[in-house]
Order: sequence, then structure tokens, then C-alpha cells
Amino acid sequence: MKRFTVRDANEGFTCAQCGATVRPLANGSVRNHCPVCLWSLHVDVNPGDRASDCGGPLEPVAVDHHPKKGWVIVHRCSDCGAERRNKAALDDPEQPDDYEVLVALSVREHARR
Repeated sequence: MKRFTVRDANEGFTCAQCGATVRPLANGSVRNHCPVCLWSLHVDVNPGDRASDCGGPLEPVAVDHHPKKGWVIVHRCSDCGAERRNKAALDDPEQPDDYEVLVALSVREHARR
């Protein structure tokens, strides 16, 4: 299997969950979730490598705050149960993550506790 570099992985895509057209991150990092609904796909073993054979949908299930990374979205794979943590892209000038969806996820997750 070909291993992609992060540069190869920073491409736009159509969200499999909501159908939004998602552009690559403007800062050159890897866009790994939809900025509209926050869903992702289980395609990476390590960020940007596209080496996972699962490919299942990653549901956003929680939000954490990391002192250096800022807001982090916790995703759980609907197929295999794996959990992944992805930095929220709130500062992307072209297509930032929807802050209201992030807050709603945080409130929903907090209510379950």
C-alpha cells in the first residue's frame, strides 16, 4: 500500500455524512474532518498517512481542550470503535469549523455525564 505524506493528504473532499464540499486547510496542515458537521472517515493510522484499512465513519462524540492545541474533537469509528482525536480548525480563514456545532457537541457530551 502506498503511504502518503501529509502534503499528499491535504486535499479537498466531499463529506460522506452531510455532502458539504470541503476545501483543504489554508495553513497546509491536513483537513481530516468536515467543518460543517465535524464527521470524518477512519482513513489514517497516523495523521495524514491514509494507511487505515477500515474507512468507517468517524462520529464526533466529544470535545476536549488541550493547552497547546486548543479545541480537540474526539471521534469514534462507527465500524471498528477506534477513537481518534483531531484538532479543531477554528482559525482556518477559508473554511473554519462551525463553532456552533462544536459548542453543541460539547453541551451534548457534558449532558451525558
